[in-house]
Amino acid sequence: MRNSTLNFPFTAIVGQEKMKLALVLNAINPKLSGVLIRGEKGTAKSTAVRSLAVLLPNVKVVTDCPFHCDPDDIHKMCIQCRDKSREKVKLAVEKRQTRVINLPVSATEDRVVGTLDLEHAIKKGEKRFEPGVLADANRGILYVDEVNLLDDHIVDVLLDSAAMGVNSIEREGVSYTHPAEFILVGTMNPEEGELRPQLLDRFGLCVNIEGISDPEQRVEVVKRWVAFEDNPKAFIKQWQAKEIELRDQIVNARKILPQVQISDDTLDKIAHISIEVGVDGHRSDIVMMKTAKTVAAFHQRTDVTYDDLEESADMALQHRVRRKPFEDVVLDRERIASVLRHNVSAST
Repeated sequence: MRNSTLNFPFTAIVGQEKMKLALVLNAINPKLSGVLIRGEKGTAKSTAVRSLAVLLPNVKVVTDCPFHCDPDDIHKMCIQCRDKSREKVKLAVEKRQTRVINLPVSATEDRVVGTLDLEHAIKKGEKRFEPGVLADANRGILYVDEVNLLDDHIVDVLLDSAAMGVNSIEREGVSYTHPAEFILVGTMNPEEGELRPQLLDRFGLCVNIEGISDPEQRVEVVKRWVAFEDNPKAFIKQWQAKEIELRDQIVNARKILPQVQISDDTLDKIAHISIEVGVDGHRSDIVMMKTAKTVAAFHQRTDVTYDDLEESADMALQHRVRRKPFEDVVLDRERIASVLRHNVSAST
């Protein structure tokens, strides 16, 4: 995305608060492993993703590095940048806007992970790697529209990289690894088919969104969009103060996050919530813990409250609750609130 592109301001999007919060939380903490946004067309999903990229602070990158390495963090550099840094070679540096990389549903595995030139490796004894989408997305946002229509194996690869922050490719005994830390955003319309439960579970957060039903809010959507189309620069300037305020909040939250503490009592509540709502495995507990800490950091606090946990539970559990085919999931929020208020037993 070019700096000259004029995007609708993130803070000007009407409603869809859960979606906006999930995106912001992933911007604060990429280790949440992305967000899946499920809902009908025309609900500002792609607008929110593009707007988030503009909202985020610019990033320092090594000029001409295909992986957009951070010049200040040798541990997250590619092999070439790391070697230059260790040899005290001065790296050319520039600042760039956070980029949005779109992944088409027709993408092949080689296009996603990149390719190794085996012939060159055999003849020259040198690794030659042709970067793919994951390299391009490093330190940016990877946006996959209609992710449910993507090949399951490709989704698996994306989720692996989102969780680990690296991409590893191996062909005929030749391997290559590079940084691939990005905010993964997948969108889908459930009417067009679901993801397998195993893949759903590996998305950190999930939000279900619908078109706005309140007449006043719908009118406001139209008014704001017309104002943006008529004079985008003036409209963006009108929302500039709120954009800067949210950007500063995200920057501060990133600094606070490593200091956030979570008590054993709160961890106990997390375990009880997972048992009460009926989820498989332990990923839900881990994601709830990470999300609650990120919510606390977003609110500029170093301690996790039960409110943080309640706010996190819906996004972390929505796609993990066991259900029958064609059955809509509706989380029992009163049951979650009850767990937070009392030390309830694991039985229902």
